[in-house]
This record gives sequence, C-alpha cells and structure tokens, in this order.
Amino acid sequence: MRKALILLIIFGVLLLDQCLKVWVKTTFTLGESRPVIGSFFQLHFLENYGMAFGLELGGQWGKILLSLFRLGLIGILIHLLIRYYRAGSPAKVLASLSLILAGAIGNVIDSAFYGLLFSASDPSTKAVLFPAEGGYGSFLQGRVVDMFYFEIIRIARTDAPSWFPEALFGPDGYFVFFRPVFNVADASITCGVVLGLLFRRSFHLPTSQPEASPENSSSA
Repeated sequence: MRKALILLIIFGVLLLDQCLKVWVKTTFTLGESRPVIGSFFQLHFLENYGMAFGLELGGQWGKILLSLFRLGLIGILIHLLIRYYRAGSPAKVLASLSLILAGAIGNVIDSAFYGLLFSASDPSTKAVLFPAEGGYGSFLQGRVVDMFYFEIIRIARTDAPSWFPEALFGPDGYFVFFRPVFNVADASITCGVVLGLLFRRSFHLPTSQPEASPENSSSA
C-alpha cells in the first residue's frame, strides 16, 4: 500500500505537470493569459530559467549550477524516500517526500530537455514540439513553463490607504497578492514541504539496537 502511494503521487504529479506544460507551450503564445475564474484564476504562460515561482540565478552558468543542484537534490530525496520506506515510516512521511521529489523531477525535465524538444516561444508565435530545425536550446538550457496565476488581492495605488507601503506597488500601479506564476511541480513541492512541516515529528528513523554481547548476557 505504501509503495502504491509513492508511485501514484510521483507518476500522477509528473503526468499532470508535463501534460499541462506541453499543452500550454504548444497552444499559448508567450505572455498570453486565459481566464479560468474571471481575473481571480488565470492561465498565464510564462517561462523562466530558474527556481520555483520564477526565481532565477543569473547567466548561463547560473542555469547550469541550478540544474546540477536540482539533480543532486533529486538524488538526496530518492535516498531519503528509500530509507524512510524501508524503515516502515507512516504514509504521511512518504507522501511528503514523494510530492517534493515529483515536483523537483517535473521542473528538471523542463530544464534538461525542453530546449531540445521545442521551438522557441514568443509573444507572436506558439512553440512546436519536435521542430524540424531543432530546439531552441541545448541540454540543461531549457526554460521552465509556468501557467497558474491567482490574483487573490488587487489594490490600486489611488484606492490604498495612506499608510500602505509604496514599495508594495508594482510598475503598473497596483498591489497584487500574489504575483508569482507557478506550475504543478511548484505546487507539488510546496504541498510536500507544508505536509512535512505539519508532521515533522514523524520524520525520524528508528535507531538500531546494539546486539547483546556474551559478557552482558546472563543465563537463567
């Protein structure tokens, strides 16, 4: 049952993440938005070179270092997941690690392979999968596809109270919570971390008991 849970989470997240990314990449132009629930929930196609929620490390070497960091993190997560599984840890621990692992793998797929598989996206052109002229980048130089945008709060500068910090307004003159655009993989990582924090006391491995030596054992 625990193994089935791990596989269901990892493959379910990856399937949903990659199917949605490929659909958005091939049907949206870069920067295009489509409302799902009015302005509150939109699909807004963006690409980034970096981490979750659009955070980035600068330059080509920053991109390579980030990709190598992700690969190392995936290796550590796989190791931890195997250890906790073999130790008989509860399902909530395995679910937390599986969600984080699935999200990390999902974004690594974009970073590692999308530059090889897709033509470039721009505000006037939709990308093509497996273009005849080749992809827009090399291995580990792909861009991560983001699409979820939730405009939970939107306040115009002219409507805000006088005490409201000016630094919180964007170039468009609005305070928006929150602005980051993210994807299924980002959401999976966030849910895994939150789940891990909620059940952090369950994240312990049993310590092995030392075997009794003949000197310390007594016969009846």
